[in-house]
Amino acid sequence: MTTNDQHYINLIIDGDTNAFEVLVERYKNLVFTLTLRMLKNREEAEEVAQDTFIKAYKSLNKFKGDSKFSTWIYKIAYNTSLDRLKKNKKYFNDVAIDEFTEHQVKMIDDALDHLEHKEREQSIQECITLLPNDDSFLLTLYYYEDQSLEEISKTMDLTPNNVKVKLFRSRKKLATILRKRLGPEIIGHYERERR
Repeated sequence: MTTNDQHYINLIIDGDTNAFEVLVERYKNLVFTLTLRMLKNREEAEEVAQDTFIKAYKSLNKFKGDSKFSTWIYKIAYNTSLDRLKKNKKYFNDVAIDEFTEHQVKMIDDALDHLEHKEREQSIQECITLLPNDDSFLLTLYYYEDQSLEEISKTMDLTPNNVKVKLFRSRKKLATILRKRLGPEIIGHYERERR
């Protein structure tokens, strides 16, 4: 995929402006999802997603290929979303974190693994949208893009260790919401199974 992206990037830099449409088609859905997770507003997310591609196009010659193109474009989406939040002076909403242990978070992940794939996907997506902006963005990269800590750290300008800590906290917040959604009987079933 990366070499394929690089092929189109080279075409664009050589003057083939139509080649950019391929990259837009390839990444528009996820860029929009990420901006929506950050901004919690469809109209603003669409504008910011569009701005992301404009910025990416204008600074394509700065893309060095030391990370995947997807990581680079997600970073632009993240920073553009942050700029919009600052401009709007929006405050990050907060979710109360129950005192979850690592074992409990893992157990909830296991419970989700056993749900039907589509049901699991929908449950996670609905709950992720309820999280604060940063957590929502981070978990989207983690669950839907299978990005490594290293890739996420490049996207969000954090050290891999900070990403690990943030990811654990975000998953705890997600676990809090999922526990309410899934109901104690499902969680209890997996709790008993793991003993």
